[in-house]
Amino acid sequence: MAFFLLTQGYYYEVCTGRVWRSGQQSGTTKCIALCPGGGGRGHEIVRLFFYQDGVNTATAIAQPPQDESNLPEEWQQFIQAHNLDAVVCIAAALRRGIVNQAESDRYELPGHNLRKGYELSGLGQLLDGALMADRLITFGA
Repeated sequence: MAFFLLTQGYYYEVCTGRVWRSGQQSGTTKCIALCPGGGGRGHEIVRLFFYQDGVNTATAIAQPPQDESNLPEEWQQFIQAHNLDAVVCIAAALRRGIVNQAESDRYELPGHNLRKGYELSGLGQLLDGALMADRLITFGA
């Protein structure tokens, strides 16, 4: 799973890890924790790019057990609190059944489940952000 955190300042973080990981801190949690205030360490986050299994954080219908963190909810709150650009890889999302209203209509699906605050787009958004960055930090699973 991959979460690409694109910042001005400039560095580029890749957060990898499972969305759900009982009893352990996931790469997702570490990525959020290292980005207090929407950037931390004097950096401004300009884009988050969710890729591979990382797109699962953008589903509005995931509901973890009550004794586990709701990481999709935590990501959504983080994104909204800091007014971040959160892009979800459209190919990875479609493969995992995560769609917005437009894709639901396009494929004649019965509904949509992309959380508010996220947008579906292609890898060009990732490349665009990477061109603005000068460092890459990876958080392992």
